[in-house]
Amino acid sequence: MKILTVDTCPFPDQKPGTSGLRKKVPVFQQPHYLENFVQSIFDSIQAPPGATLVLGGDGRYYNRHAIQIILKMAAANGFGKVLAGRGGILSTPAASCVIRKYQTFGGIILSASHNPGGPTEDFGIKFNSSNGGPATETVTEAIFARSKNISAYRILEADDVALDQAGTTMLGNMQVEVIDPVADYADLMESLFDFGAIRALLGSGFRIRFDAMHAVNGPYAWEILEQRLGAPAGSVLNAVPLEDFGGGHPDPNLTYAHDLVEIMYGADAPDFGAASDGDGDRNMILGKRFFVTPSDSLAVLAANATLAPGYRSGLAGIARSMPTSAAADRVARALNIPCYETPTGWKFFGNLMDAGKVTLCGEESFGTGSSHVREKDGLWAVLFWLNILAARKQPVESIVREHWAKFGRNFYSRYDYEALPSDAANGLMQHLRDSFTSLAGRQFGRYAIQTCDDFSYTDPVDGSISKNQGVRLLFSDGSRIIFRLSGTGTDGATLRVYLEAYEADASMHHLDAQQALQELIAIALQVSELELRTGRNKPTVIT
Repeated sequence: MKILTVDTCPFPDQKPGTSGLRKKVPVFQQPHYLENFVQSIFDSIQAPPGATLVLGGDGRYYNRHAIQIILKMAAANGFGKVLAGRGGILSTPAASCVIRKYQTFGGIILSASHNPGGPTEDFGIKFNSSNGGPATETVTEAIFARSKNISAYRILEADDVALDQAGTTMLGNMQVEVIDPVADYADLMESLFDFGAIRALLGSGFRIRFDAMHAVNGPYAWEILEQRLGAPAGSVLNAVPLEDFGGGHPDPNLTYAHDLVEIMYGADAPDFGAASDGDGDRNMILGKRFFVTPSDSLAVLAANATLAPGYRSGLAGIARSMPTSAAADRVARALNIPCYETPTGWKFFGNLMDAGKVTLCGEESFGTGSSHVREKDGLWAVLFWLNILAARKQPVESIVREHWAKFGRNFYSRYDYEALPSDAANGLMQHLRDSFTSLAGRQFGRYAIQTCDDFSYTDPVDGSISKNQGVRLLFSDGSRIIFRLSGTGTDGATLRVYLEAYEADASMHHLDAQQALQELIAIALQVSELELRTGRNKPTVIT
């Protein structure tokens, strides 16, 4: 075996987004493309000689090939050990768990999250730091800067490593340990939740369905729900991870998890339903013919947190992304704990958790988590809900409606316009910014715009400032309309429009969200000139 130094030229498009570098598979398959980015990571993170790295991914197409390249490059760049998930598998929260448990220097996670997989679909790569969370903007900017002037990469000339059996092998001077991808994570879940109470619930005739969507959480859900907790065989659907996710779109929402939705809204609906995404960090929660919005889910978990053993001492604080509804804010006020409003991106929560300022956090994009790891965690949220259901012995719908009666209801919806021409999407956002002066104080029916801004955030831990995080129209009654370009797509631009209206009157809580938000939807379309500027007369997805 010898180390090769391979001459290369920079690619101009390797700027990481909020969750690493995501491109179509054919882009990554270009000669030197993946290698350039991996070398840029290694050149930027300043790992000491002999450091340990965690490596794994969500099993999508190109995952196994990329792992072999990264292993050989890690060996050539002086790493002493790599912990790799068996079969190349590690869910994103499990990777964070392994990084933290074994105190490694960090990890490389291969995933494009909830995006489709396959030979012409999406692939992604990101570096997570020693706290288990996504790299800071300082690190990702350094990686991008390095990618723009890279001239060579180092790789070991060696055979591929066997990944399908646990065990240890040597790759040059570097040890590769293939680990069970599920065990450490499952043990952590068992330490946080009352598995005895959940096991009793599932043994009492309480029926569940968990849709893994042929994505990474299948093995995790099977081990925890069916093996450790005793859910009947078949409770976990689509449990085998597939490179193309079975041709589906592994995004756990009412549109893409349609098979589960049909089951949960059917005549013989189970008591509880849930789904997770491509890399296992997102979740959707359903009761019998009842959908729980991610914003409400965070608020309900916070209000009931002390029912779970891992949270009985209470919460240090709550954090939510700016587009997420203010439902959690109301719980925080009742608990007399702080609630932080951050930009979208889990790294902002990581800073707050590392500083001990928050325990729970969540994003409206079906991501919820806590300080047990530094990533959002889909299966963790499902187990938290099952713990609450076991303790309260009430249906999902009853728990949520009681929550609304106590705290009020934040009617909430998100409209996604996917694969827009970038020029049109950016033009719409600039139009809104140019309209701030004329919109402030303007009346639209019963709604009056109090103020408009482009959200900025000063991190209370490190003082860093993040600007241009989303245009907000804030109304005098607390309602909000938010426009934001997502950083998770690979094809054109994704425009997200968030709509929120608070209702304290319990007699109005029965309304459908789209009905309650009708006026705000009309205002959003009017002020943004959305149809005129994009040519779209309806969103791709409504959640």
